[in-house]
Amino acid sequence: MYRKQKQPPIPPENFELPFEGKLSLENRWVIMARLIPWSEFEEEYASYFDEEMGAPAKSFRMALGALIIKEKLGISDRETVEQIKENPYLQYFIGMLSYSDKPPFDASMLVHFRERISVNLVNLVNQEMVKKMLETTSSQPDEKKTEEQEISDNARREAEPLSRLIDPESEPKNRGKLILDATCAPGDISYPTDLELLNQARKQTEKTIDSLYEQIKGNLEKKPRTYREIARRDYLEVTKKRRVSQKERRKAIKKQLQYIKRNLSYIEQLISDGASLESLSKRQYKMLLVVSEIYRQQLWL
Repeated sequence: MYRKQKQPPIPPENFELPFEGKLSLENRWVIMARLIPWSEFEEEYASYFDEEMGAPAKSFRMALGALIIKEKLGISDRETVEQIKENPYLQYFIGMLSYSDKPPFDASMLVHFRERISVNLVNLVNQEMVKKMLETTSSQPDEKKTEEQEISDNARREAEPLSRLIDPESEPKNRGKLILDATCAPGDISYPTDLELLNQARKQTEKTIDSLYEQIKGNLEKKPRTYREIARRDYLEVTKKRRVSQKERRKAIKKQLQYIKRNLSYIEQLISDGASLESLSKRQYKMLLVVSEIYRQQLWL
């Protein structure tokens, strides 16, 4: 059963808060709420319900508003409900009359909201939003920028991302293939085991040492020894086995951690001797930071 909202939408300054103050007219959710024609499409939403039977359904503004909040913030259904419960601007956006610290609906309701609000309805709402935005901006004088014009400019900035968000035709084009079968994976993507990650991290430190040594090799008697051949042999000795015990895997991980620790100390020594990280490429510098984080995490584990 669906009951239409008899009370007209309240202005943001009349939204009741449990503390002193009023909602800001320049807040993005207040601006967006003013642009969306909630009442014009409530009739179509109400057609999904029986007029007499069933429990009263949530209003169209609450349903559409919750979906917009979820998609615009890029969060889950549960997090959407939590955000609405904590934020008075979001509660005003979905049509509540006053602030409440209780969730307005259960997270499972968003599934029903998505079923009842069709793509065609969303497109119509989007078209009316853009139309209203253009009418608001065109009616402003060009001589000077009044307070209303500034709010209108804010509305344009907020409406454009929302237009791209809920208009399917404006979504980015396909950039690849999505594999939904969890039993298969591309052959060029390896399974990221701890030992494999440490091996890749070790090789990155060796490349960094080579680059830094080239800068100051004239000032050093010999190049730091990285034991890369021994480290690779230790890695292959475990990975080539069909079955590896937990003890063997831990021992192999410990060895790789020791190699990485030695290489990181060599990198610090080379920097103190005059080598500069500025000579590294952006990718090399980024990989050095990643290696340091991988080493820290694996050492903690």
